Amino acid sequence: MSALPQVCLIGFGEVGQVLAADLAAAGVTSLTAWDLLFTDPDSGPSRAAGAVRRGSDAADALAGAELVISAVTAAECLAAAQTAAAALPPGALYLDLNSVAPATRRAAAAVVEAAGGRYIEAAVMSPILPRRSTAPMLLGGPHALPFLSLAQVLGFTGMQAYAATVGPASAAKMCRSVMIKGMEALLTESLLAARGYGVEEAVLDSLNDLFPGHDWQRLAQYMITRSLQHGRRRAEEMREVAQTVTGAGLKPWMSAACAVRQDWAGQRAALADIPDLTTLLDELLATQAAASGDGAC
Repeated sequence: MSALPQVCLIGFGEVGQVLAADLAAAGVTSLTAWDLLFTDPDSGPSRAAGAVRRGSDAADALAGAELVISAVTAAECLAAAQTAAAALPPGALYLDLNSVAPATRRAAAAVVEAAGGRYIEAAVMSPILPRRSTAPMLLGGPHALPFLSLAQVLGFTGMQAYAATVGPASAAKMCRSVMIKGMEALLTESLLAARGYGVEEAVLDSLNDLFPGHDWQRLAQYMITRSLQHGRRRAEEMREVAQTVTGAGLKPWMSAACAVRQDWAGQRAALADIPDLTTLLDELLATQAAASGDGAC
């Protein structure tokens, strides 16, 4: 492998676009991408491709790739690995950034390894923004530790080798998501109900008192907005989280419910640009009232 490998990005949503810019800044000159939405010239990934060479199909994008980075939605993780495996150059590194259950990771790893690739799981342990490629990531699998030196050259300074097997890094990520995505869902439901009763200020004041040091008005606005922007993707992730919890021998009551609320939020993504929390809550309540006729959420 050359010092700066030929890189192929599978998935060109928010994460793929951020990594494309950062890899180019790190000096990668051979960068290709494939996204199912490239078939639509008006899609977000198509409009954002810019200087990145878009493959005419997955096989075209993967031709000659030494490092493949998969950044699709959770529901597409295994399908992306299967698609890549059909055209994966022998010995290529396959860095899987997707937020999925350990069992899903192991299935994807088996597909990639059977095709002659070298699979590495990467669990992103913070939002991709604002840290971008320096975000903390836990790596897993037998190729994780050897990959670290190249990762540093490419700007992935927050990566660390976490486990020599595939699965533990994903388990850590999924258990974190129980809390983080759960907080988004809880804040959404709590403040929508509170706004319905006209008591949202009292609820926020009590949170500021119980958990001092946080601006809960601002935090609630941020978390609810992120849920609206990425609710569909988060719902897919939370269904993978539910599988993870089940694998630990527990009933995934909270995670399964969170997936439903995140799906609900994702259906209202058009409201994500409302900058005022009260107005945002009112508009969300109005959409539900229009849909159900009784205002129930």
